[in-house]
Amino acid sequence: MKKYFITLFVLSIVIPVAFAEVTIQNDQHYIGDDGTFHVIGEIQNNLKSPLTQVEVFVTLYDEHNNVVLTKETRTLVNTIMPEMKGPFDFIFTQIKPEQIKSYSLEVYYSISKPKGQVIDITYSELSMDSHNNLIISGIVENNGDSTANTVAVVVTLYDRDGNVAAVSRIYPEPDYLGSKDNMFFVVSVLDKNQIPKITDYTIVAESEEYAAVPEFPFGSLFLLAGSVSTYIIITRCSNRIITNLISATNPR
Repeated sequence: MKKYFITLFVLSIVIPVAFAEVTIQNDQHYIGDDGTFHVIGEIQNNLKSPLTQVEVFVTLYDEHNNVVLTKETRTLVNTIMPEMKGPFDFIFTQIKPEQIKSYSLEVYYSISKPKGQVIDITYSELSMDSHNNLIISGIVENNGDSTANTVAVVVTLYDRDGNVAAVSRIYPEPDYLGSKDNMFFVVSVLDKNQIPKITDYTIVAESEEYAAVPEFPFGSLFLLAGSVSTYIIITRCSNRIITNLISATNPR
């Protein structure tokens, strides 16, 4: 049985109420090949303004609905532009995964000034290395009029149900990109438990000065999904409503 809980708090720095315009999507949990427990997903921005300082909180519960642990992280994308998404990944190394029966997610965010969307991924290629790691390589380009500093490339990978299966972020070297320049990047996905589940992915890039152009999928990767996972995941609650703060518990 699914349960949905929505909690709205009036904060001292209140942003306009955004009913159903910012949502948590495609979240799930998994156990990595190193035994770490992950809760992953993405924040969808359907507002007309960019989001920044996006903080996501997760609370883990045991079978008696007792709190096991609460943790905070930020989305891998610093600025989530309108109609775009920002992935998140919680990594727990000090808990026993078998004791976690449900979780809840909360998010805080601020409204940001618009940024130029000129950092673009112009090419990508997917391959497997000799150790069966998934490798995504490509070219990032700065179409702006000034140098882009602290360039980051973020990859979000999805399973056959559209849930986030893995996320990765790298900072190419050098981490700056001159106007009209481009550079090569390589992103690795190392978790052997997740790689067989991946069927699709998106890539975005951003810098301190510029935001990513609208993201786009690079096509299905069904050749990578050679086996169907038998792992039982927590039932996901898609398109959960967020106002200033939302808590949506997701029991098994």
